[in-house]
Amino acid sequence: MIRKLAALLAAIVALSLGGCGYNDLQRQDEGIKAAWSEVVNQYQRRADLVPNLVNTVKDYAAHESDVLTAVTNARAKVGAIQVTPELVNDPAAFAKFQAAQGELTGALSRLLVVAENYPNLKADGAFRDLQSQLEGTENRITVARKRYIDTVQTYNSTVRSFPTNLTAMLFKMEVKPNFTVENEAAISRPPTVDFGKTPAAPAVPPPPPKTSGLRRLPQAG
Repeated sequence: MIRKLAALLAAIVALSLGGCGYNDLQRQDEGIKAAWSEVVNQYQRRADLVPNLVNTVKDYAAHESDVLTAVTNARAKVGAIQVTPELVNDPAAFAKFQAAQGELTGALSRLLVVAENYPNLKADGAFRDLQSQLEGTENRITVARKRYIDTVQTYNSTVRSFPTNLTAMLFKMEVKPNFTVENEAAISRPPTVDFGKTPAAPAVPPPPPKTSGLRRLPQAG
């Protein structure tokens, strides 16, 4: 009798939780974990390319020390962050992670711009292979981030919506931080194109003085 009562109570609780969005919240939370794992995986692929990329560029452009050091330091900052599944629940830690990855993105972009100035480096097969791998990884990062952003948006919407917000509060399921576009104001502003000052039109020289068509005859001595 007691077992039957416990089973019935468990069924009632399960149905009530399902009706309040508990199952949806759990399913969406698992989706976030999967999407986050893919984001971390792709960022790690990029970080693994950095040492070989820096060494290859150094062989041809060792005096570009500022750019090479910036890439190395940015990668070190990324590696110093302990990435765990719990990071997605900590806005401060998430912001730190995003800032470090953004710094590495900028440093790598400057490195590739510098590489354009060295024809021998651009012709190097190892460099071309690394550059191709980096471009492919950046594309995969974009896809993984987009999936994560969409998954978190769906979850956060569920957490904030009635009546699932009551379930979320009961089980302490809060909204999660999400990726943001860095420097949104600058990105939304159209680029400024400056072709320099328009050169002034050359001054037109004054016309030569007009002369009469009559020649002056010499006077008789």
